[in-house]
Amino acid sequence: MKIIHVDKNNSLLIDHLEKQGHKNIIAYKKPKNEILKIIHTFDGLVIRSRFIIDKAFLLKSKKLKFIARVGSGVENIDIKFAKSQKIKIISAPEGNCNAVGEHALGMLLSLLNNINIAEKSILKGKWQRKKFIGIELQSKVIGIIGFGNTGKSFAEKLKGLNTKIIYYDIKKIRSNNLYEQVELSELTERSNIISLHIPQNKLTTKMINKAFINKMKNPFWIINTSRGKIIETKDLIWGIENKKILGAALDVLEYEASSFEKLFNKKNKELDYLINSDKVILTPHIAGLSNESEIKLAKIVSDKIKNIK
Repeated sequence: MKIIHVDKNNSLLIDHLEKQGHKNIIAYKKPKNEILKIIHTFDGLVIRSRFIIDKAFLLKSKKLKFIARVGSGVENIDIKFAKSQKIKIISAPEGNCNAVGEHALGMLLSLLNNINIAEKSILKGKWQRKKFIGIELQSKVIGIIGFGNTGKSFAEKLKGLNTKIIYYDIKKIRSNNLYEQVELSELTERSNIISLHIPQNKLTTKMINKAFINKMKNPFWIINTSRGKIIETKDLIWGIENKKILGAALDVLEYEASSFEKLFNKKNKELDYLINSDKVILTPHIAGLSNESEIKLAKIVSDKIKNIK
C-alpha cells in the first residue's frame, strides 16, 4: 500500500512498514491544503494530532483504506463518517498506557510530597523542612474516571501503596477485590484524589467544572493526563482558591494547540496562575512519551496495518 505520514513518529514505524512492502511518503511539514490535493492517491494515512480529519478531508480520500493514529485519542478524526466510507480507524492505546500510568503516579507523589516546590526553595538557598511536610498516599481513596488502558495502568501502579481504588466508566467493567466500579455520584462522595483517563468528546469536554467541584464531598487533588479541555481552567483555579482543590497535576492544558506541540496563547492570565501556583505541577503533554512507548507504538500500529485485508 501507498501510505502518507503527516506526523513524525519513531523511525521504527517506517522500518516495519517498509519490511511489509509498503511505500511510505513523508509529509511531516506539508500543510493540510497541499495534502488535500494528493490524498486521493493514498491507501493509508498515519497521523497523530497535527490537524483535523473531517468530512471534507475524507471525501477527498477516494482510495483510503485506513487512518492510523499513533497513540490513543482519536478526537481529531470524524470516525462515524470514516466508517461510512469503509475506512478503518487504527489506534494504539495499549502502546503508551504504561508510560501514562507511571507519569500520573510520579506527578501525584510529587504533588503530595511538595517535591517540585521544595527543590525550587533549595535552589533559592533556603532549607525549609517544616514548610514542605508531605502527605502519604496510604489509605487515600483514589477515584479514577475512565477505566480503559491508561486508567487500569494507573490503578496497577497504586496496588502496592495501600490505597483504596474506585473508578467510574460509562461501560460496565467487571470489578474485583482490588478495584471497585461505582457511579459518578459515589465517586465524588468518597474520593480524596481524582485522576482523569478519558477521551475528549461532547460528554467529557469541560466535565471538570464548578458544578463537579462542588459535588466533591472532600477537598481533593486532581491529576489530568488525558486531554486539557476536559477541565474548565477558570473553575479549576476557583476550586484551588476556595480550598476545594488541594492541588493539581496537569500534563495537558486547555490552551494547547490541537497538534499538542505548542500553547495557543502564552500571555494568558489563567495560564500564568497555573505556572506560578505552588499548588500546581505542569508537564508539556509528555505522559505517554517514553523511549519504550515509542517503540511499542511503532510495533503495534505496524502490526495492525499488516492485518488489513
